Amino acid sequence: MKIKNKEQIINIFVHLSLISFGVLFLIFIASCIWIGYDVKENCNIAKSKYEGDCVEALSQFVEDENNPFRLRNSAIWSLGQLGDKKALPALEKIYTGIIPNREPLDLGISQYELKKAINLVNGGLNISSFIWRNKLILTNK
Repeated sequence: MKIKNKEQIINIFVHLSLISFGVLFLIFIASCIWIGYDVKENCNIAKSKYEGDCVEALSQFVEDENNPFRLRNSAIWSLGQLGDKKALPALEKIYTGIIPNREPLDLGISQYELKKAINLVNGGLNISSFIWRNKLILTNK
């Protein structure tokens, strides 16, 4: 294919830009939905052991020292994603503010994840939540 003029170059550039944007947008939507399903799964795990709605069950799950650290850290992440102020007491109770350089998720509560979750609960920006925070993905919140 021989390119004859500037209009063809611009036309090709516009089409490639639109295709690139479309692909990135689809990846963003898929990631948002995946986050929602992970939150729902963590909620279901917590609700299988504890009473209450998703936030209450996840909060109890985080506070229970009998649960594995990795699952408690996942519950902390989920509470941050949900962004509900009811989670704040449970999160603040275990937050020390001391964030080490490396935190193995299997060996302790991640202070870094706690900091992020507390920020989100306090109204921090969560650009993915508007996609999955609906009745289709996260029922019985």
